[in-house]
Amino acid sequence: MEINKNTGEQITLAQAQEMVNEFRKRYPDSKKGYFAGSNHFDKILQQEDCIGLRIYNGYDKETDSTNLVIVGVNSNNEDMTKGYILDKTAPCPAVCPSNTDLR
Repeated sequence: MEINKNTGEQITLAQAQEMVNEFRKRYPDSKKGYFAGSNHFDKILQQEDCIGLRIYNGYDKETDSTNLVIVGVNSNNEDMTKGYILDKTAPCPAVCPSNTDLR
């Protein structure tokens, strides 16, 4: 698969709900989601030659829980590991929206 600034696909709310529900059915003890502030995404995406984000599953031994590791990707499909890397996102639970269509 070729990657570029347009890789990915917009989906409908119904498709998103189906995917979220299926994940929760298969992995009932997993985190439901994570929140990260837009300033962090901006810092990653503003790096020279950054065309997108790669999101890795990670495990934080200090908190004994899963989290995400988010890194920029350049036009050669390389992780920008010498740049801005994001972790310590806010997991749900405990930081969950009170009202969402993706329950």
